[in-house]
Amino acid sequence: MKFDVYCDESRPEALTSKAQNAARYLVIGSLWLPGSDRAKRKAEVHSLKDSGKIGGELKWSKVSASRLATYTGLIDWFFDAGQDLRFRAIVVDRTKLDMVKFHNGDGELGFYKFYYFLLHGWVLDLNEYQIFCDLKRNREQDRLHVLRRVLVCSNLTSQIQSVQGIESAESVLIQAVDLMTGMVAARFNESLNPGTAKTSVVEHLERRMGHGIRHTPKAEEKFNVFAIRPGGGW
Repeated sequence: MKFDVYCDESRPEALTSKAQNAARYLVIGSLWLPGSDRAKRKAEVHSLKDSGKIGGELKWSKVSASRLATYTGLIDWFFDAGQDLRFRAIVVDRTKLDMVKFHNGDGELGFYKFYYFLLHGWVLDLNEYQIFCDLKRNREQDRLHVLRRVLVCSNLTSQIQSVQGIESAESVLIQAVDLMTGMVAARFNESLNPGTAKTSVVEHLERRMGHGIRHTPKAEEKFNVFAIRPGGGW
């Protein structure tokens, strides 16, 4: 079966910033769907945007009281699709990283290693995958080519057709990932303020899940949150 995967990140500066007030948790999120559903799902999100009179991008940073119905509607769109839409995020605690020992002191290299762990966990045998990442300006221009090569080498019975960067403005499905990834990062980084639109959106998500945003078991297939433990353990 053919699958599309759309990816975005929140708080990537967690791996590179030396500031004391830098975010503790990096989050990379991904939306997984059958490739045959791509056009339908894009049309559905465009319809949500049109209903809310949103001409620009859907983004976590743009959540506001005036657009609350659109953003909660996007969450309902995700859950109402059942297993045809699935989300997985990896959460990385920068206070538990040894960037020098494991990533040569290179935050960009570490970032793409965690991208690999996010994707590899859900790549299954005998399927084909097209992976679309929010476009980043990397110091090393071949990061996505290397990511694809490593995924290919570690998943010999599946096909990684492509790993490519695209502008979020060109993909409403990456915009949907931006929202969900931002919600996970906000909850883990404890950056939400009571009574705000962002808090309302997160609480709506948690009501649909039936629990708060937290690390989930690997078997969780709808909204999976993988809080990686760099030092190993359970």
